[in-house]
Amino acid sequence: MFGTFGHGSRISRMVGATVMAGSLVLGLTACGGSGSDGIKVGLITKTDSNPFFVKIREAAKAQADKDGAELIAVAGAFDGDNEGQVAAIENMVGQGVKGILITPNSSTGVLDAIAKARDAGVVVIALDTATDPEDAVDATFATDNLAAGVSQGKWVRAALGAAPAQLLMLDGTPGGTVDTFRHEGFLEGFGIAEGSPEIVGQENTNGDQTKAQTAMENLLQRAPGANALYTINEPAAAGAYQAIQSAGREGQIVIGSIDGSCTGVADVKDGKVGATVMQFPAKMAELGVQAVVKFAKDGTKPSGFNDTGSELITDKPVPGLDSKDTAWGEQNCWG
Repeated sequence: MFGTFGHGSRISRMVGATVMAGSLVLGLTACGGSGSDGIKVGLITKTDSNPFFVKIREAAKAQADKDGAELIAVAGAFDGDNEGQVAAIENMVGQGVKGILITPNSSTGVLDAIAKARDAGVVVIALDTATDPEDAVDATFATDNLAAGVSQGKWVRAALGAAPAQLLMLDGTPGGTVDTFRHEGFLEGFGIAEGSPEIVGQENTNGDQTKAQTAMENLLQRAPGANALYTINEPAAAGAYQAIQSAGREGQIVIGSIDGSCTGVADVKDGKVGATVMQFPAKMAELGVQAVVKFAKDGTKPSGFNDTGSELITDKPVPGLDSKDTAWGEQNCWG
């Protein structure tokens, strides 16, 4: 289901993928003023509904306003519309943007459009989700998702104590670098390999809460003894918890997640989710906009992978694993 990399190549490709970008069927919308310097910055996110992408858009707009630039933002309705992203890139180039910030839906499906944009003199920066190869864009500002997955996996395994693991996995969308890194990182942290007998069920959710709830309902029927759960993101964790609650199994399944939204931190505080790994999408967006503005002003291009950091958030710390409590999480959620 997911691509598998050897340890060495995985490290070389650890370019911090994250939540996949999706459909871009909506029209282009200018989110800022005209900009005192006439600098246009393009932003292509997955949807308007996923809180993660909402935060990226809000932070990008705020930074663009601060820098006197115009943000042109695009969002769509569902995960998986690669053609929409290609069209959005082409439209933005036509509108004269100096740079494009993109969370690619497919790590490979937008490469031709990105190459054409760069050939036209547009700087292209991946936010949150890496391209494959990573140097298809000028730079990436993202979470190290392999490390985030490792943290989630270590915590869930430790929280189980001596109990034999019966693990369920609610994945995202097959083929995305974020999914691959988080999935593989979790297994590494949990201390098992793909196909291990401890994994008693897996479903794809596209990171969607409703799909995750349905998937979890099905998994609980097939694996009633499950006691541990990996989730690709906090919407998936929320959907899973609803299914667990409906089944009367609260407190019987250790849930780990990744995102770090204020809602997700509240779910950890309330005991619905045991731990989450906080990302910093606002930082991704701010750094991306700043890089485009700098390029527009003096020609300096950003480069390479830039890790925007992550923190394990839980009120149930385990020995040997650094974490912050939910009080800290409430103060820093999605900064």
